[in-house]
Amino acid sequence: MKKSPELVVMLTHYDRTVENAYDVFDQCKNTKAKYWGFKEEPIPLRQMQELYSYMKEYGKITSLEVVAYTEEECVRGAKMAAACGCDYLLGTYFFDSVNEICQEKGIRYMPFVGKVSERPSILEGSISGMIEEAHRYLEKGVYGLDLLGYRYTQDAYELNRQFVAAVEAPVCIAGSINSYQRLDEIAQISPWSFTIGGAFFENKFQGSIPEQIDKVCDYLEKKNA
Repeated sequence: MKKSPELVVMLTHYDRTVENAYDVFDQCKNTKAKYWGFKEEPIPLRQMQELYSYMKEYGKITSLEVVAYTEEECVRGAKMAAACGCDYLLGTYFFDSVNEICQEKGIRYMPFVGKVSERPSILEGSISGMIEEAHRYLEKGVYGLDLLGYRYTQDAYELNRQFVAAVEAPVCIAGSINSYQRLDEIAQISPWSFTIGGAFFENKFQGSIPEQIDKVCDYLEKKNA
């Protein structure tokens, strides 16, 4: 039995944190998912800190995913993750300054690769170029990579497959996993983790949000049994 990829539940829709994120987590705190996170916008820092603290009370492992492209914005996101006591910083373009903050604060940094733009984000670039980029960042000490595989403007499955096979580090496939077909692909490719946010709010897996979360966890456990 191989290890099932970890579901990271994102309390986000259209790459922004939902306004009622605290209440949604409260409804879901006893689900099987142990990895949780949200984005750096739009809720205030104090509310972010309160929500992360609540997640930690229930033994959850926490992530902040930052959809930002300038160094100033990315550094601000890293400082937010530090102020919130997050375990992981997902996203941002790679910058040495961001990497230094994460290393100093003990945050596991998983930056984007490729050309990422817009919000909701899209991913462009060559597969080989993204793999080379990943290896450069790993040499600088990042923990892993945040791959926006299903936001790719070309062949998403092929990108995900080749990237995970070539990169010997944790890979989180983030964004737009919204069907059982894509869950089957995730199970086959077997990244370290993957995120689902908007699909739960759009009821893509049928049921209440807690029911959908457990459905996804159970489905992948059976696929990997």
